[in-house]
Amino acid sequence: MSIHPTAVVDPKAEIDPTADIGPYAVIDGEVIIKPNVRVYAHAYLTGWTEIAENCEIHPFAVVGHLPQDFHFKGEKSYCRIGPRTVVREHATIHRSANAEGETVIGADCKLLCGTHVGHDVVMGDGVTLIPFAAVAGHCEIHDRVIISNGAGIHQFARVGTLAMIGGSSMIGQDIPPFFTTVGPCMLSGVNVIGMKRASLPKDDINEMRRLFREVYRSGRPLAKSIESVRENVHTPSGNLFLAFFDHPSKRGVVGPRRAARD
Repeated sequence: MSIHPTAVVDPKAEIDPTADIGPYAVIDGEVIIKPNVRVYAHAYLTGWTEIAENCEIHPFAVVGHLPQDFHFKGEKSYCRIGPRTVVREHATIHRSANAEGETVIGADCKLLCGTHVGHDVVMGDGVTLIPFAAVAGHCEIHDRVIISNGAGIHQFARVGTLAMIGGSSMIGQDIPPFFTTVGPCMLSGVNVIGMKRASLPKDDINEMRRLFREVYRSGRPLAKSIESVRENVHTPSGNLFLAFFDHPSKRGVVGPRRAARD
């Protein structure tokens, strides 16, 4: 184990012998640090937080601190960071605001400089937050989502798999899988580049293009458009898109906008 002599480590913490704790880092409370984790200088880890193997916590990052919730009374709650996730400088991740609740970050995520993940967020694998993006409490961010520079996600919103949230977007409703956004919660098309990078078949990409046109350009209400396409979906991506609408939504799913384009 490599713990710099200036680091402050709570005796209740559990640190794997292969972890590396840098100068002036603070490990405060019952933090669990798994194998091959690197905690850089001046990082702050606290609470009932678990950092899975091969993660990186960079300078001045704050992980597992008290939630920004006026109703929080100090209950025991958790923050869990998945394997190989990178938390860059000044990023903040808060633990749950509910007793025995948890904030969860998946595997292979990248939370870049100055990003924020609020309490009770559940984030899938391979998610990227570009600098200064912010995710409010109770959000669901599905696998391989990219949230661009300065974008904000409203509390309780969902963002579907491989969605791409444009820079400075204001997301107040759920964003379906595979779509891109621009401006104030407006869909701008299909995330073709993201789908190609994920090695999804051409049939999936073409079907998502068709679904975008039929659902978001039809001129009909969203619910009617979704029902009209259900019998004509043939790919895993199309089925994942439809399944997104079958789950309860507290914010509602973003509907057609006149300015949307493929």
